[in-house]
Amino acid sequence: MASVKPVKAGWYNVFRPWTLHGAVVPVLIGGAVALHDGKFDVPIFILILIGGILLQSAANILNTYGDFKKGTDTVENETRSPELVTGKLRPKSVLMTGLACLGISCLLGLIFIWHSGWNVLVYGLLGVIGAGTYTLGISYKYLGMGQISVFFLMGILMPLGTYCVLTGELFSMETFLLSLPNAFMITAVLSGNEMRDYEEDRKAGAMTLSQHMAYENGMRLYLAENAVAFPILLALILLGCAPLCCALAFLTLYDLYRLIENSRLARGDPHAGFMLVPMAFRLNWHFGVLLVAGYLIQYYALPLVM
Repeated sequence: MASVKPVKAGWYNVFRPWTLHGAVVPVLIGGAVALHDGKFDVPIFILILIGGILLQSAANILNTYGDFKKGTDTVENETRSPELVTGKLRPKSVLMTGLACLGISCLLGLIFIWHSGWNVLVYGLLGVIGAGTYTLGISYKYLGMGQISVFFLMGILMPLGTYCVLTGELFSMETFLLSLPNAFMITAVLSGNEMRDYEEDRKAGAMTLSQHMAYENGMRLYLAENAVAFPILLALILLGCAPLCCALAFLTLYDLYRLIENSRLARGDPHAGFMLVPMAFRLNWHFGVLLVAGYLIQYYALPLVM
């Protein structure tokens, strides 16, 4: 990664606000279905969005702390997380900030329980445990469980949890099905992260899921997770499980094309390797927003003109 310009060390990089689509898109999906079902409360929805962002931020911050403590982040690879290895920030400050984000999200959880009942507790506990133990405690990232947890916790449970808070219902099949394409794409972001850091993680003994594969197979997984959302969405539309206007998300096929082209250069080109993550971010953000926009257009805009 020597030819990649290091990021500016500081709190902005620790919080990684450019990753927050990972919380925003699932909340939008759950909120859109709840709105269609006639059970939508704007103040509560805003609090859910804040809670999701806090959980994502906690995971980002505690990951920085955990990777430093595990020795995964070093001065040799400071292009990704230079804050602690360079001494810019104190480890205790980073740890306490991450725990504070978790604590505030728990307080919001009490509001959600008051509003919707105890069903919400299932999603809240899983979210807090998932964000808090990614690189701390059981450190499931290093057990090869990171991608699996992101798929279920962020991709599936966060939309369902949003729906549950807004409606009081524990499960929604429509929310579950609509969340599946995004679940694979948000997982692909973490896959890109693992592939970007493939050599550094191998040297540090950080056994992510990608580390259990040859580089070529890890890259195939990254591409498959990004691409499979499109046939899943097509199937949902053809089967009547998603409205036709959700096909707006297919406009992001160009983003997928650029991502595939970049992946072909990733192993030999440090810049292309670095871009594995931003390109997956972009695809996931564009796809998710257009999916939700199409859903809302189908039920709220089209009836006005037809």
